[in-house]
Amino acid sequence: MRKTIFWPLVFLSAITWLPAIAWRTATAWAQSQSRKTELETASKPFLLAPGAKVISLTSQPGFFNEPSIAVNPKDPQQLVVAWQINASVAYSRDGGGSWSKAEDTAPKDYRISGDVSVAYGADGAAYLCYIAFDKLGTTNYWGHNATRNGVFVRRSPDGGKSWEKAAHAVIEHATTPGIPFEDKPYIVADTTGSPYSGNLYIGWTEFSLEKSVILFSRSTDGGATWSAPIEISTHEGLPRDDNGSVEGFTGAVAPDGTFYVVWADGNNIAFASSHDGGKSFAPSRSIVDTAPPYFDVAGVERSNGFPQIGLAPQSSPLSASLLYVTWSDYRNGDVDVFAATSANHGKSWSPAVRVNSDALHDGIDQFFQWLAVDPKTGTANVIFYDRRGDPQNSRTTVTLARSTDGGKTFVNYAWTREPFEGNTDFIGDYTGIAAWDGRVFGVWAEEVASAHAAAPASDGDRHRSPRTIVRVGIADFRNTAPSH
Repeated sequence: MRKTIFWPLVFLSAITWLPAIAWRTATAWAQSQSRKTELETASKPFLLAPGAKVISLTSQPGFFNEPSIAVNPKDPQQLVVAWQINASVAYSRDGGGSWSKAEDTAPKDYRISGDVSVAYGADGAAYLCYIAFDKLGTTNYWGHNATRNGVFVRRSPDGGKSWEKAAHAVIEHATTPGIPFEDKPYIVADTTGSPYSGNLYIGWTEFSLEKSVILFSRSTDGGATWSAPIEISTHEGLPRDDNGSVEGFTGAVAPDGTFYVVWADGNNIAFASSHDGGKSFAPSRSIVDTAPPYFDVAGVERSNGFPQIGLAPQSSPLSASLLYVTWSDYRNGDVDVFAATSANHGKSWSPAVRVNSDALHDGIDQFFQWLAVDPKTGTANVIFYDRRGDPQNSRTTVTLARSTDGGKTFVNYAWTREPFEGNTDFIGDYTGIAAWDGRVFGVWAEEVASAHAAAPASDGDRHRSPRTIVRVGIADFRNTAPSH
């Protein structure tokens, strides 16, 4: 027989009410302690990258920005760096310990050259990709009043010291009414043992009066000739170099020769792949939702969060072939750097992982990231500008973030300690990074404290002429244990 017990109503209310208060109080206290710990952790100086070394490549400031860097897989002691304006190159033959400037890398038949990228081919030669033009069209609406322009490639048979005189046109337009403007090309080389080893690939944005599209071309003869460009962006963008355009092409080659590419497409990252050496591509599709890719960063003339893609091959210490994408956006209010991964060849992607380790919602920006996945170790390395040392969100240093657990977590290291001030200069649309067998090489532009001068017309820059320098950073993780 069931017994029923009648408790006084006040006592029952107290039993229900008191635990609720205790739970809410405990939860609030725990949250406050967690936030306190997070703030304390984020405010502590983080470690300097092991073996950190920083070298300035430009002795005097000027319009020097948008750099790119590559390491030669046939001889990892060889590195090459390029920057604008005009297309300039420095090379190293001692693993980045010292650098020399190459001569005659800018074209003489165009007034302006820039938007550079570099790669080493399977032949061990260095390749420099750039755009060239005489005068820009309407600001940001580059296809309006565009003058003659094109995408070009030059080759260095000795790894970066000397450059063949011939510049090979990937695409080129004479000055005629209504021509498009070709923008932001990026070169990738297949240095694997695949059937397509030796191929060179270039993707870029073409701005016309009506739209923006991603075009693609390949070379199978060391950059001497290039295939007719094909459009690989299933979704076409708006015609302005702003939110709504398609821009920021990068690519990565898998050991079997599969070529994976990404770019920014509105509030998404677009992804496509080729399984036939760049002859054709599967229809592009959105893989990651982002905040708008163009955004404002205080003290910087122009900024964006264009994506990069990298690949950890299956032969690396990680157990499976893994694709990475990185980007930056302001989903958290301030600008943060993010990464996502795919273990099934891009079919599905992990949730976004925050790469920078400062406190969430702290009002501090991290921006202009770039990604390099070490082909020997499989570790993911990300460079970015970082303002966590300045509560006013103006003074900027450079940070290297590194993941040794397949992109689940990133350990942040300082690459520079001395900050530079944001003076509303143009420091570029990107930084650069390369990695080989535990050594990491970064390149970036820094603003220099000096009078801000108006740009001479001959500079051909898109806005003003900043006083910037180009610097290379080196880090060495060969004798460090993996961090998780």
